[in-house]
Amino acid sequence: MSGARRTPPAELRRQRNHRSHQCWNHLIVAPLWVSFEANLGTLLRTCDAVGACMAVPKTAHYREALARGDTLPKRPHMHWVKGSKVRWLESQRDRDARIVAVELADDSIPLTLLEPAREPTIVLLGHERSGVPDEAWPLIDDVVQIPMIGRGSSLNVAVAGSLVLYRRAGLC
Repeated sequence: MSGARRTPPAELRRQRNHRSHQCWNHLIVAPLWVSFEANLGTLLRTCDAVGACMAVPKTAHYREALARGDTLPKRPHMHWVKGSKVRWLESQRDRDARIVAVELADDSIPLTLLEPAREPTIVLLGHERSGVPDEAWPLIDDVVQIPMIGRGSSLNVAVAGSLVLYRRAGLC
């Protein structure tokens, strides 16, 4: 790469198009059942990068995890889910949001074929070990699977969610 130069971080920040988030009309990641705290901070950074929002239960576990893992100065792209997670998903369907689960399932869409979101979209992430609970499955419109070559059956939930967010945002 002859002649390439590194762009200083301050210059990159000036060049970026700092738009306000329009997530309630576009893209929301919902890690509603995750248990590992580090995943939430990582997903929040991805939300900031792609212009998405994050919806999480308003519980002590999530508040504490985000307080430790959030390195952003503000959280303008957070939505607290109060009450039933499944009822919240139903309310999103009622507003015509498409619910896309990141999960291993029959008839799943490979990540490489996933189209950018053209309608309000919820990217649903389940528990790191047990996935999306059975009661949420009737609300899912699409299931996306991330192709893997190695021995593992899945990726870390923050990595998987980030890959799908970038794809649905149309950035890769």
